[in-house]
Amino acid sequence: MQTRTIDTSRLRTHCWVAGPDDGEPLLLVHGNLTTGRFFRALAEALPPRFRIVAPDLRSFGGTEALGVDASRGLRDWSDDLRALLESLGWADQRTVHAAGWSMGGGILQQYEIDHPSDLATLTLLAPLSPFGFGGTRDSAGTPCYADFAGSGGGTAAPDFVRRLAARDASEAEPQSSPRVIMRSFFWSPRYKAPDEDELIAEVLLTHVGEEFYPGASTPSGNWPGVGPAPRGVNNALSPAWCNTSAFGEVQHPAPLLWIRGDEDAVVSDASMFDFGTLGRLGAVPGWPGEGVYPPQPMIAQTRSVFERRRGRGGSLREVVLHEVGHGPLIERPGEVARMMVEHIDAGR
Repeated sequence: MQTRTIDTSRLRTHCWVAGPDDGEPLLLVHGNLTTGRFFRALAEALPPRFRIVAPDLRSFGGTEALGVDASRGLRDWSDDLRALLESLGWADQRTVHAAGWSMGGGILQQYEIDHPSDLATLTLLAPLSPFGFGGTRDSAGTPCYADFAGSGGGTAAPDFVRRLAARDASEAEPQSSPRVIMRSFFWSPRYKAPDEDELIAEVLLTHVGEEFYPGASTPSGNWPGVGPAPRGVNNALSPAWCNTSAFGEVQHPAPLLWIRGDEDAVVSDASMFDFGTLGRLGAVPGWPGEGVYPPQPMIAQTRSVFERRRGRGGSLREVVLHEVGHGPLIERPGEVARMMVEHIDAGR
């Protein structure tokens, strides 16, 4: 993949690109703490008929450092992508194939809600739940507490954030090491990334602060004592503002391929980054119990919303990859590429 910076009406966007200029448009949208570079293995496994554009999202990588208005949920990123597609001449033609990983999968849900005339097909890889990350208790996204305690910027471990800001690539003190966290959770620990040094270098480009990652926090009288604030990345994922359940009601929805790993420890019904799970395990004291704050049922929430698309004439294929963690695009790029091409061709 090559790199290119594209000026849009909203910000200067650093992109990773591949394929012929006149190829079929394929937009790849990365997740939290990563960049478009994480799609390289997948891009290399795809046939050369595609024009691939994988932007670094706002707050990440080489894109202009502008903050995130979390009170808009995922819409800052959705609007940025729309401005990018306008600059590329891809908007309003329903010819763009799009794939999103993790947070990027949530952003593409918001994108189709906002701009349903742009996307021809959708592939979502371990996508963010339509009800955001943290603080909800059932498949309908009911909050555990009215203030969405346990979600937002205050949920990030302070030592991890400090080392991320210092661009610390070492393995010292592994519990807070960005490298070890990446290695342990961005994909299955059984997978060894041959380009790990390049990938951690991309992670360490994350902009850190109250406007960026992870964002500010608000004290809460409810367990675990922190709630969301209206600025920054993790706050935009809080169910206080992040709700893409209307993705299930889109008229004439794009064909949808949902790929996830059976060993995903990030987006699951027992996420290791969710306070309900951590409380149940005894890792965070004072847990009020299953009846008050259970683990967020992320997969059940996602399936509930995705299934509603069928009633609107949308197609849905769910694929669970065995012995795969949160990074199907990294762990099984050839298999994911094959399924994406089959999905795109079936949607013609």
